[in-house]
Amino acid sequence: MGYVIAMAGKGGTGKTTIAALIVRLIKEKKLGSILAVDADPNSNFGEALGVVPQKSIGTILDEISKHPDKIPSGMSKDRFIEYEVQTAIAEGEGFDVLTMGRPEGPGCYCYVNNALRAVMDKLIKDYDYIVIDNEAGLEHLSRRTARSADAMVVVSGLSAVGLKAAKRISELAREIDIKIKKRFLILNLCTNDLEPDKLKDLNFDYLGCIPDDKEIGLISLNGQSLMSLNEKAKSLVVLGKIGEKILQRG
Repeated sequence: MGYVIAMAGKGGTGKTTIAALIVRLIKEKKLGSILAVDADPNSNFGEALGVVPQKSIGTILDEISKHPDKIPSGMSKDRFIEYEVQTAIAEGEGFDVLTMGRPEGPGCYCYVNNALRAVMDKLIKDYDYIVIDNEAGLEHLSRRTARSADAMVVVSGLSAVGLKAAKRISELAREIDIKIKKRFLILNLCTNDLEPDKLKDLNFDYLGCIPDDKEIGLISLNGQSLMSLNEKAKSLVVLGKIGEKILQRG
């Protein structure tokens, strides 16, 4: 059974960047097969990893909705969707990428979530690690794109608003009964560490602070992959040190 790491956090915290660096750490540590799932309709997880899938679950469902005659005789719609999603998985160097996307047609967006959940239930068995980059904010939790996770990693900035959002994400996960074994908080783009008194009510295992890294800014500006980030880059070095707990099974 795969080990699921679900990323969460409000917009602008660098959640996707941290998710991509976690994929890189798993790859470099040779911990096993990896599936990176872009569950954010504003898809850019694949780009951060240097892989741009040709199809998404959203485009697949749009195509089936427009051309139901493409479903082979004797095959159910759900089975055909599962087959199409399998073909949409893009191969990177040492990891695969699956993009949720957003349907363009008038169909119900919740159907995309249901399709992703059904596929994820099966894919989790095929990979050692699954890193899910969820939509910013709280909506992805209320839609229950991920029904369970071995580790939830909330990325926040060092601000009262960001920390309140992190706490709310954790509370919402409990309210709607998403089963999460471990809850971690990472601060990103900060120069000062978090004062201990601000942690007591957050109910997270606080891992530490990722410093602002100009190298990541340059990579983003040039449209490059975070896989090209120098191995001595301070953000990657710090995450490698503080992120051990995230990758530990059990």
